[in-house]
Amino acid sequence: MSIEAQGNTQVMRRTGWTLSGIVIAFLIADAAANLLAIEPIRKATLEIGYPLGLTWLIGALLLICLVLYAIPATSVLGAIILTGFLGGAITSHLRVAGTLTPEMIVSLVLGVLAWGGLWLRDPRLRDLIPRRHDVPGPAPSKAPRAI
Repeated sequence: MSIEAQGNTQVMRRTGWTLSGIVIAFLIADAAANLLAIEPIRKATLEIGYPLGLTWLIGALLLICLVLYAIPATSVLGAIILTGFLGGAITSHLRVAGTLTPEMIVSLVLGVLAWGGLWLRDPRLRDLIPRRHDVPGPAPSKAPRAI
């Protein structure tokens, strides 16, 4: 591997961990708010229609997702489960609001950032989901075109 390719890989890995760190930090704060059942969380939980007794469970499940996502050996599993968690949050808000809400946008952005960060920091995922220009295209046709 050339020095330029190694530098590119290091930049990608650092960028990936930065994006993942943003997701992890934001969702740790959300999990803590759920575990502590602070007033805005209690209010939102009731508005969505969930019992208040489930806020600790939501926070604990989110922490489990984050631990799996943060550990390199289980990061893909964590991202998959985290995607389901965020999708559930989007669906819950959509069911109540009936329209796009800031909470839904935040959940969607966090999901995209989580997968983008993982893609940048994990070369196995980049091999599995290559960038479009990395995929060899079909061979150009040698047949003459009809005019």
